[in-house]
Amino acid sequence: MKIPMYQIDAFTKTLFGGNPAAICHLPYWLDDSLMQNIAKENNLAETAYFVKKDDIYEIRWFMPHAEIDLCGHATLASAYVIFNYLNSDINEVTFSSKSGLLKATKESDGAITLDFPSRPPQEIEIPKEIHEALNTKPLKAFASRDLLITVSSEEEVLAINPKLEMLKELPYLCIIITAEGENSDFVSRVFDANAPTLPEDPVTGSAHTSLVPYWSQKLNKTNLKALQLSTRRGELDCRLDKDRVFLSGHAVPYLKGEIEI
Repeated sequence: MKIPMYQIDAFTKTLFGGNPAAICHLPYWLDDSLMQNIAKENNLAETAYFVKKDDIYEIRWFMPHAEIDLCGHATLASAYVIFNYLNSDINEVTFSSKSGLLKATKESDGAITLDFPSRPPQEIEIPKEIHEALNTKPLKAFASRDLLITVSSEEEVLAINPKLEMLKELPYLCIIITAEGENSDFVSRVFDANAPTLPEDPVTGSAHTSLVPYWSQKLNKTNLKALQLSTRRGELDCRLDKDRVFLSGHAVPYLKGEIEI
């Protein structure tokens, strides 16, 4: 069986920037173990699979070591593949996922806007593991699916070098370090303490479903410019509208081919 596969750099205008995702267009769903093995073989932050059903696309996302409930950059990359390789006549696509219905809209400037659920984080006591693992002083902690830690400056976010082995037992998918930005509304870095090969995620759309409602309330504005300060960097234009978060970014194709299984 031959499966079309694309590798797309998401949330960037520049090749080798943003977050790379592998996108597999399937005629039907494969066994979960096979999709997990393909993701492990690709060894990217996520491999996304989609299957067209009537007028929508069912979508799932796999990290090299586990399936994930929501992924922003691989959804943006999947929409890019649909708009540019499968159906150039449409400007909007709807995905059905474990996080409900998600929409992606192609903008006139070439950006793609994702319509995702908002996940406002709730303030909690800073876990003792965070105090031990960070080489800076955390200010506050907030929890949703992910753990959001605020620090005092963009410089501190850039300097973070966490001892991730101390964070493996925390009940969160991602550890987000964030601060108000110097040339943006806010900045962040995102870590997965349990990822065997990719502990820092280059650009994490799903983390912004918690970052955007937090910073929207903090800064008293609904339109926000975000930067994720990984080595590859990522740029997101964000908007909060009630219980939805809208994330806009560009994508750049890197690879088009097929895998044989």
